[in-house]
Formats: sequence, C-alpha cells, structure tokens
Amino acid sequence: MAAELALGGGRPLVLERAEQRSPHSKALAIHPRTIEVLAMRGQEQAFLDGGLPVPDGHFGMLPARLDFRGLATPFPFTLAHPQLRTEELLEQHALVLGVVIRRGHQVSGLSQDEQGVTLRVSGPDGEYEITADHVVGADGAGSTVRQAAGIDFPGTDSTVFGFLGDVELADPPERPGFWHNEHGALIVVPIPGGRYRVTGYAPSAPTPTLESLRETAKRIAGTDFGLHSPVWLSRFGNATRLAAEYRKGRVFLAGDAAHMHFPAGGVGLNVGLQDAMNLGWKLAAVQRGWANAALLDTYHPERHPVGVALGEHTKAQTALITATTEEGQSLRRFMADLLRTHPDVATALANTVTALDVRYPGTHPLAGQRLPATREQLHLLREGRPVLLAQEASPALKDLATSADLRLYETELPWPTAAVLMRPDGHAWAAGDTAGQLADAIAELPLA
Repeated sequence: MAAELALGGGRPLVLERAEQRSPHSKALAIHPRTIEVLAMRGQEQAFLDGGLPVPDGHFGMLPARLDFRGLATPFPFTLAHPQLRTEELLEQHALVLGVVIRRGHQVSGLSQDEQGVTLRVSGPDGEYEITADHVVGADGAGSTVRQAAGIDFPGTDSTVFGFLGDVELADPPERPGFWHNEHGALIVVPIPGGRYRVTGYAPSAPTPTLESLRETAKRIAGTDFGLHSPVWLSRFGNATRLAAEYRKGRVFLAGDAAHMHFPAGGVGLNVGLQDAMNLGWKLAAVQRGWANAALLDTYHPERHPVGVALGEHTKAQTALITATTEEGQSLRRFMADLLRTHPDVATALANTVTALDVRYPGTHPLAGQRLPATREQLHLLREGRPVLLAQEASPALKDLATSADLRLYETELPWPTAAVLMRPDGHAWAAGDTAGQLADAIAELPLA
C-alpha cells in the first residue's frame, strides 16, 4: 500500500507496531494473480528467483489436484515463497520509493473529521498524535484501526482448529505429502533452511507441542517422519469474519483487518496484497489531483464482494478438510470424482482460488474485467497510471492520449475492441471501437 502511494506521488508513513520482523512465515504461497500484481510494478523477478513454482493446487485438500498450467496468465503456478522473504522484498521496494517506516510505533486510537484523521500513537519515546489525509488499517485481524473507526466485524468464532509446526525431519517424505483419513488431515512440505512445515487438522485439536505433533502425524500418516528441533509450533482456528465497511470516511481497511478466515489454500496474503493494489493507486490519484474523490467510493463495492467470496470458499474448504466421518469421507470422494470428470469445474475452482476470476462492476461490457495480459503488457503499467492499449495506434487515438495525458501503447488485445483504457491494477476501465467511443467512456470516469 505504501509503495503504491509513493509511486503515485503521495507521502505515505508506515506505523509498524512490531520492533522487528517475525522470523516465522505464516504464509508460504504466492498465487498467479499476485505475481501479476507484482509484475505490474516490475517487482516479480526477485520473487520468481527466490521461489519454487508449483503447477497445481488443492481445494479442501481433495486428492484431485487443480491444474494451474492452462490458466490464462503468464504465471500458471503457485509460487512457494516464505512470507519472511515476501515482507523483506516488499519493504525494499517501498524504501526505494521513499516510504518512511517507523517500527515500534503502535496506534492506540483515532478521530476523524472532514479535513483529516488524527492518530494516537505510542512509540519508543512516548505517546504522540499525528494527522493524515487518509489512514489505511492493515493491522491484522485484531485491527485497532478498525475498532477505533467503529467498523463492525461480524462473522463466526472458531469451532475447529488446525496445527502447525516448522521442524526438522530425520526421515522426510520423498516429495511433498498429503494425507487425509478418519484421523485427520496432514500436509508435509519443505521450507527454506532444511526444515519442513507439518500442518493440518485433527479432531482432537492438539495443543502445539512437539510430542502432540508427533502423535498426530503418526495417527494420520503412520509415521512421525522423525520430526525434531521445532522452531515454531502453533495452531489456528476457523473463525471467519468480514468488515461491514471497507471504508468509513477517511479510514480504509485492507488485508486481515478487513477479513479473517481459515488458512485454506493459502489465499490470505494474496487477497490482502490485491486489496492494497486496488486501493493504493486510487488514494494516490486523489491525493495528487488527477482523479476526484468519488474514485475512493469504488473501493468497498469492488473489494467487499471479494471478501464475501473468500469467506465462502474457505469455509467450504474447511468443511472438506475436517470431513473425517464416514459421511464426510463420502463427500470428499464425491467431490474428487466431480473434479476429475468435469475439468471445467476444476478450472473454475482454480480461477477462484487464484483470484484470476475477479471482475469489478462497470457499465461498459469490458469494464472491470482483468486483462489476461502477457508479462510485457503487465510491465506497461509500471508507472502506476492508467494506460491506453490499442490494436492500432491511429491518429485519433494518439490525439486522445495527448489530450487525456495518457501513454498509448500498440499491442494485441484479447478482446474484440479497438482500444481499452487500463487501470493501474490491470483491470479494464473503459473501451471503445473508435476514439470517439473511448473518449465518451473516459468522460464518465471520476477523473479530474
């Protein structure tokens, strides 16, 4: 979020309550759409260099895998990439753009009026107040910003719990392993540092100790893989909540502050980054004056439905993961057979899990659609500004680009239209078969 604001000419300040970055990586997966988001700012290569491409995924730990290789993206895979390194790369990108980060500074409250937002902050040198034009709460499921802004967080509490351990294995499986039976669910995958993540679900909801992890693995997989030397043991629940409002006045929510859910399919970090991409360029555009404030009204109606869908499919996956009864096992076999015999259903699920199917509301038939772009086309959005893409750069389109202060690129389009105005986040904003049609469509947008 901060990098997007700085790229757009804003002056963002990050208040980070943690004095140091956590050495543990909750998230390990970067999905295709997130890699596209990174590519739109020319940041994807470092992630690709440090990650492991995985050409498929799962839905609810069903044995029938979701094949990503045929998806309409230049990155048809999940990237296994530890969150620790993801945070380091995102921070480096922000710092290069001039973002100021204050570590050990915790927001304790806020007030807002028509002119700005005043934050109460506790820092290493005591408490102080700071005023900003806008505030984005990206401060996790227990968000202080959300609570201080008076935004409701309705949903359900945890009824089942998963377990997690980052450990060393004396007898690891030959390849990443998945087990599911009447005793529970288990995943064993390698992570950096020669360790393995042992995670899953057991009806007994074991406490996070080394011995309980051994016993649980042995019950489910028949072996404990000689696990030892844990560096992190934890558990997590299926509490699912969604902010009633993603925006209240000058305060916005993004990431886990806006939505929490069971970590099924590794989607959480990805949806949070996509929230930031959607909001960041809009805030920058309004603050720098090339868009009017009405643009900010689009954040909630565009991202809240994504949060609704996130809660729905992670709850569905939770039901499948925790389906250890006879009836549950039958449901899992039925669903696995359905995915094997109906590839179109499996592809639709793959597009849902990877967020490649997200489309935003719009009046034009193409408005809000994600551009199934090439890597080169994604790089055309590096400046964080809208761009005109045209099958042929006609004189009329060149004149339109000049008058609207837009960069025009001649490139092949996947849609039967002469030209399209692309938003900085890779979704179509307006389109037309002629320069006149496109100009009329642009005139309806909240541009200054």
